[in-house]
Amino acid sequence: MTLFHQVREGEVTKAIVGSFLRQFEEYVYSDVIIVGGGPSGLIAGRELGKAGYKVLIIERNNYLGGGFWVGGYFMNKVTLRAPSQEILDEVNVPYSEASEGLYVADAPHACSKLIGATCDAGVKIFNLTLMEDLIVREDNMVAGLVVNWSPIAYLPKEVSALDPIPLETRVVIDATGHDACVARKLEHRSALKLTGEGAMWIEKSEEAVVEHTGEVYPGLIVTGMAVATVYGLPRMGPTFGAMLLSGKRAAEVAIGILQQIEESSVTENG
Repeated sequence: MTLFHQVREGEVTKAIVGSFLRQFEEYVYSDVIIVGGGPSGLIAGRELGKAGYKVLIIERNNYLGGGFWVGGYFMNKVTLRAPSQEILDEVNVPYSEASEGLYVADAPHACSKLIGATCDAGVKIFNLTLMEDLIVREDNMVAGLVVNWSPIAYLPKEVSALDPIPLETRVVIDATGHDACVARKLEHRSALKLTGEGAMWIEKSEEAVVEHTGEVYPGLIVTGMAVATVYGLPRMGPTFGAMLLSGKRAAEVAIGILQQIEESSVTENG
């Protein structure tokens, strides 16, 4: 019979609170903040973490994965078009070929493996965290986010008069899907114009989303379906290959920006 080590209830609370607050304080400054923990955000985080950068994902829900958990119409299978199945190979997810160039996998298996791979790459995650606003410097460069506890959005105003807090970073990635929440904040200030996504056209959408993934404003990168919303691209429906490849592309762009920042800093410091 297994006997657990004796621990008082207060010790459990101290372990949770102390560990969380130390991590929160550490990530007040980061290299990249990714808004949205769906497949694009997770892949971008994984790639950046593997490259040695300090990455934080904020997610407004209490779970990660977005639609990657359930696939289409709550049938928990996800489809991917070649060559995106290679990412499933990277994270050790089994899949089968449904037709030539089209692959299908169990959504919970694929999503959980991707979450695990992202965490293994050193990425930290704040769940139940809502992006309320952006930090934009005098050089019109996005320099961070203003965040709050996401359930506050559902509380009466008399209860929820709680100020948010800022988090500084060098690059922000908008991985918030169809809503493009981060880019919308810039649109509200007339700094960016969003076109809104078009009707479904899988083949055109997947190619276009990956192609258009990139920096849309100094310090802000869009990935996944946020790309379609910004540029007026067709939606892609229940297939996820472009989500994964767009996330990889976003990481590549972010690394390029971070390297430029580092080179400029070296030059300025002589």
